[in-house]
Amino acid sequence: MSQISVEPLGARVLVKPLEQETKTTSGLLLPETAKEKPQTGLVVAVGDDEDIKLKVDDKVIFAKYTGTEFKIDGTDYLLMECGDILARLRN
Repeated sequence: MSQISVEPLGARVLVKPLEQETKTTSGLLLPETAKEKPQTGLVVAVGDDEDIKLKVDDKVIFAKYTGTEFKIDGTDYLLMECGDILARLRN
């Protein structure tokens, strides 16, 4: 099996969406169909545009229905414009 490498071009960012909790705060389990689309993710790669202010391993919030979804080796990824990233999350 060959290792695939994705390098975003221009002002694009490759993000690995972070799954939401499967349990509510009151302890109820949510079925797959009831979960909302993830809006947080981990930056995996950034494009070559000098104006991108993100780096690999940044945790970010992005617009709900944005980017191009695809899978590599069973892992979901989103390729999106840098402008679709709304904020960086910090500890």
